[in-house]
Amino acid sequence: KLLEAVKQGEVSEDTIDTSVRRLLQLLVKVGLFEHPQSEAEQDIDLPEHRALIREAGAEGSVLLKNEQQILPLQREQLSSIAMIGPDVQVAQIMGGGSAQVNAHYAVTPFQGIVAKVGDHVRVGYEQGCTNYKWLPLLDSDLLLAGTEGSEHGLAVEYFTNLDLAGPPIWQETQPKSELSWFGEMPAGVNPQQFSVRATGRLTPRETGSYTFGLISIGRSRLSIDGQQVIENWTEQTRGGDFLGMGGREIRTTVTLEAGRTYLLTLEFTKSEAVPLGALHLGCLPPVSTDTIERAVHLAAASDVAIVCVGFGGDWQSEGFDRPDMALPGKQDELVEQVAAANPRTIVLLNSGSPITMPWLDKVAAVVQAWYPGQECGNGIADVLFGDTNPSGKLPQTFPVRLEDNPAYLNFPGENGKVYYGEGLFVGYRYYDKKKIAPQFPFGFGLSYTTFDYSSLSLSSRQLSPDDTLQVSIDITNTGQRAGKEIVQVYVRDQQAHLQRPEKELKAFAKVQLEPGERKTVTLSIARDALAYFDDLAGLWVAEAGEFELLVGASAQDIRATATFTLTATTRWPS
Repeated sequence: KLLEAVKQGEVSEDTIDTSVRRLLQLLVKVGLFEHPQSEAEQDIDLPEHRALIREAGAEGSVLLKNEQQILPLQREQLSSIAMIGPDVQVAQIMGGGSAQVNAHYAVTPFQGIVAKVGDHVRVGYEQGCTNYKWLPLLDSDLLLAGTEGSEHGLAVEYFTNLDLAGPPIWQETQPKSELSWFGEMPAGVNPQQFSVRATGRLTPRETGSYTFGLISIGRSRLSIDGQQVIENWTEQTRGGDFLGMGGREIRTTVTLEAGRTYLLTLEFTKSEAVPLGALHLGCLPPVSTDTIERAVHLAAASDVAIVCVGFGGDWQSEGFDRPDMALPGKQDELVEQVAAANPRTIVLLNSGSPITMPWLDKVAAVVQAWYPGQECGNGIADVLFGDTNPSGKLPQTFPVRLEDNPAYLNFPGENGKVYYGEGLFVGYRYYDKKKIAPQFPFGFGLSYTTFDYSSLSLSSRQLSPDDTLQVSIDITNTGQRAGKEIVQVYVRDQQAHLQRPEKELKAFAKVQLEPGERKTVTLSIARDALAYFDDLAGLWVAEAGEFELLVGASAQDIRATATFTLTATTRWPS
């Protein structure tokens, strides 16, 4: 199609050259011309990497609420901690989709807190509820590959046909019960015509009802000890997983005995209608019916309750959208009941986007931990106990409810099309324009200390198009702890001929201060920061006139303002 477009004059050779030049520049930067032979993939796990991951995860956490300075926790004042929630014993280190990678290890919040307090504080745990979208993968500690041997995971056999016939052409062991075929295939395997048999021995820890769930792109089925228990072979219903190409999860419940070994056989054949292939076998162990009650009892008997809730990568990924902003499952109910039992309740959120918080007024503290990487639990413990002062700021607005979102009236659109009707007014620009109060504004984030802004000054009140404006402001740590503040500079165009937002972020800087210390922070504003795109003219325009500078700690916490004038209008092509 591209070659034909060039022949027809629809795409110029200059456009092709520009695109190719960018690709070549990347190859030069990464040294592929000097070293065309790529090295084998390496497993690099260095102490300095671990320390950096831990620091980044902790400092990136955003303290959203800290009533009566319950945080940081003081070890010497605690005898018991209740850790409650579906993410206590799970390290939610990243979202899902193609950005997902295999970590060297993952520290759970429970492990991080226990390591932090040692033997001096009793740490109790209750799950309370679940938050999975698809059933969680099989516990690899309980799964041995194949019919014999000691390697954990599944023994996978590949066949060069669609009916598992003949001897396998390739055999391997996979550590997880999720398999995908999106790229390079094993030697001799046709990516568009193959079938797979995966086997493993499962030895449960407890007797009870186990729920198995199977999702696939392609046909699949599961047998236990030779008895088929899930049939997803004759007909599949589109379900939304695996970039929207996976079928609906098929579930069944089977009673298993503790200590007995069961042979699982998973069979799959590639769909000729879809270019990709994938399998997800999940298993939910027996679940008690009084999980929230037990969590409430633990919270009431503890000095402080830490509730770990949020989303896993099955909820936050490419290829699909969440149906709403609520925490899935019974997580909101869990937080409400724990907070009612213990007013010293701290909510720890693992999510990559805003959620509704109907319990916000009832909890003592909220920490937005995002997906902090493999040092997850250690970084969280550093924040909760004050070894790291959280300095993260929200990179997005957290609305009170779904209906307050800028795209609410436009999404999901009609007939497969979504019109970006919000135009310029995305994010905080929309909330400014509509005068809608958010749950937490863009750029918001508390600290274990306080900061004062003073003495705003500009290098000039007149800015020519060729000059750069220097904006300086004094920041003083007025609290008792060392901390870092992120100074944010917004600009309001007061005389533009086209519609403009109320203000836009144009510069920011992070400053570290000891208690009582003051530093001058200087940021630069150039002509390009004042420009808008005129789509009718096809040009960028920096329009002469008066601008207001707003310096603050968030989009709604403005501490100082000043005005300056751009002396001449300039235009330039995109």
